[in-house]
Amino acid sequence: MTQRANDKENHESTLIPEESDLQDTDVVHEEAEEGASESPYLRSRRAKDFKGTARRLVRYLRPKAGPLFVVCLFAALSTLFRILTPKVMGKATTKLFEGLLQRMQGSPGSLIDYGYISRILLILAGLYLLSALFNYLQNYIMAGVAQSIVYNLRKEVQDKMNRLPLKFFDGKAHGEILSIVVNDVDNVSSTLQQSLTQIISAVVTLIGVLVLMLSISPLLTLITLITLPFTVLVTTKVAGRSRKYFAAQRQTLGELNGHVEEMYGGHRIVKAYGRETASIEKFSDINDKLYENSWKAQFLSGIMRPLIGFVHNIGYVLVSVAGGVLVMRGSIEIGDIQAFNTYSRQFTQPITQTANIANIIQSTVASAERVFELLDEEEEIPDPENPKVIEDPKGEVEFRNVCFRYKPDEPLIENMNLHVKPGEVVAIVGPTGAGKTTVVNLLMRFYEIDSGAILIDGVDTRDMRREDLRELFGMVLQDTWLFHGTIKENIAYGREGATEEEIVAAAKAARADHFIRTLPNGYDTIISQDASNISQGEKQLLTIARAILADPPIMILDEATSSVDTRTEMLIQQAMRTLMQGRTNFVIAHRLSTIRDADNILVMDNGTIVEQGKHGELLAKGGFYADLYNSQFAGGSLIEEAI
Repeated sequence: MTQRANDKENHESTLIPEESDLQDTDVVHEEAEEGASESPYLRSRRAKDFKGTARRLVRYLRPKAGPLFVVCLFAALSTLFRILTPKVMGKATTKLFEGLLQRMQGSPGSLIDYGYISRILLILAGLYLLSALFNYLQNYIMAGVAQSIVYNLRKEVQDKMNRLPLKFFDGKAHGEILSIVVNDVDNVSSTLQQSLTQIISAVVTLIGVLVLMLSISPLLTLITLITLPFTVLVTTKVAGRSRKYFAAQRQTLGELNGHVEEMYGGHRIVKAYGRETASIEKFSDINDKLYENSWKAQFLSGIMRPLIGFVHNIGYVLVSVAGGVLVMRGSIEIGDIQAFNTYSRQFTQPITQTANIANIIQSTVASAERVFELLDEEEEIPDPENPKVIEDPKGEVEFRNVCFRYKPDEPLIENMNLHVKPGEVVAIVGPTGAGKTTVVNLLMRFYEIDSGAILIDGVDTRDMRREDLRELFGMVLQDTWLFHGTIKENIAYGREGATEEEIVAAAKAARADHFIRTLPNGYDTIISQDASNISQGEKQLLTIARAILADPPIMILDEATSSVDTRTEMLIQQAMRTLMQGRTNFVIAHRLSTIRDADNILVMDNGTIVEQGKHGELLAKGGFYADLYNSQFAGGSLIEEAI
């Protein structure tokens, strides 16, 4: 709204699935998928105060302690019923094997006990059903809890954004703020909803599987544990080597995207200067690096699964051989071997899963920390408890000994005094960095003055609510702002509850009615997301119509006719003259030829009013204003004509 570059005038310029079919949990693939969707901003930072931020995040969970306890209980029950199924299934396998063995041996009356097996299958179906039911319930409850917490967090962030001063937005990149508000909050949301239950599931799985393995055979359990370090070693080594290639891949891909975007965006200039060959060569160099890093990353990622599978298969062979010996000795049953192999496959999953969740939690706490940093930002000075209201505004403006600086050690405006009568047109001119738009920012309390006072109709602006103060102003800026919606809605943005007749009247006064009616749907024409379906001049006419509809006593105008054709420029000038009638007007002037009729011209340099007066008077003085004017119009003929 305030154009940061002009305001300061160059003063400051996926989580691992639960199912056991991912027993070897490809960490590298996981990192690749996460890196593809997560912004560099999120991945480049880690929490500076992990414990403090985690404790603060837990405070958001405390009001939901009851539902969270139920979620934990249901998650534990779901996992418990699921890990019991292999052992129960082993009973059926044992009974089936015994019946077949007796039949093969020709034992008289040998039959397979299908009734027993049927009962086992019913028990299995019940266990699977209970596991699925508790899993559904815990996910359903957790979704509500997580979204409720994040809803409140988003609301806090939105309320905070409305209380932050303009200097906060001037001091941070818009992409960084958006990343905090959208990506970081979403990161917290997804972790709350998924990671908490997965941690519980992983812990219960690990403990439950270990207990069940020990209950079947301590010896086979020991054999399984022997292979575990090799699994961890393979995972660590391969993941460690591949991580740097994935990082290089993301960085190089970013370079390639940036180069392509830059070249396509400026393809006319590239062709005009004959730089196609250089552009292609640079693309090829980056593309070669991307190829090199990508194939290494994908190769290492690809060998993870067979390597871990190889280690696991060695474990299976050892367990099967040892289990066979134990079966021959009658120490354990054949179905126990089947159950044990299933458990050994499940055993490494929660370990790897927990490690990945730990990394995700690190990222989540870092996201939460950035959100909390935003929530802790210094806010605007609160509005007064008993604010003053200007009932019948006239538009008289006065600056009394106003001092202001963006940085404590760099003064900008010192002891500025100005008195503007109602209905006057005040033009503010000066070189880049003079402080022209700063004056407007102070007038609307986008920034707070260091000392002195700014009064409107004799009322100190600090004694008013900001909302009441800003209702006194209308703005037409150089950078037009239109939102995705109809032309009618964009004009009506100037005043809530405006009728269609008032909207059309404002458009006519702004010289916009004619071009609007030539559009396919007239006032119901949808303006695209970037407002690219209407011209720059038409955008400006719509913003003028919006300001006319708002009908404020004071107008702030930033000339915006430099990028339009002559006819449209004339329409804009006519519309602006209509807009300025009967109001106090502050005009930030870039082309001095447009402010010859101003009642008062303020000539600013380094935050100070060095000259003020009418156009002719200032030219006659031959001072700073005359030098500015001469710099825009080579030769003296135009000056003589103006005088």
